[in-house]
Amino acid sequence: MFTGIIESLGIIEEIEKENDNLNITLFSKITSELKIDQSVAHNGICLTVVKINNDFYTVTAIKETIDKTSIGNWKKGDLINLERAMKLGDRLDGHIVQGHVDQIGICKEVKETNGSWLFTFKYDKSLNNITIEKGSITINGVSLTVVNSKSDEFSVAIIPYTFENTNFKSITKDTVINLEFDVIGKYVAKLHLK
Repeated sequence: MFTGIIESLGIIEEIEKENDNLNITLFSKITSELKIDQSVAHNGICLTVVKINNDFYTVTAIKETIDKTSIGNWKKGDLINLERAMKLGDRLDGHIVQGHVDQIGICKEVKETNGSWLFTFKYDKSLNNITIEKGSITINGVSLTVVNSKSDEFSVAIIPYTFENTNFKSITKDTVINLEFDVIGKYVAKLHLK
């Protein structure tokens, strides 16, 4: 379990294809605190640390993850939002995040407002995921509040701190992002579909 509060940024050093898998090596300030077998959310994708070498560590993504997330679009030098699993008893500053991406979305528009940014994202509504006005959404692992909720798109407001300390600074029109819909919203959607 995660909270959607980004701890650090990682930089992709290498991506190596091995059969249907991708082995991704990243540089991060938190590498020295990681352990083999530890779960870390990478742009909202829960991946297991399989190797550590000085300031670099490696995770492996299987075909299922590659097919359902933006990970296949990642390249050397990309900034990746990182969050280690929460500790039992910690404050839940964001919301309950599982690290299981539901689907990808695409940035439709970025508007700079007076001191913040409004990002609008579009997603495939045929997968039966929904957003709820003022509900939670996880974008690339970041816990955010939904505004302007529609059946296939929504917006989020990004404050300067979040912009500077996550990879939102590199999201532009047409950028593919990972979405994890609020677990409560998923439950509401299931009830609605019955």
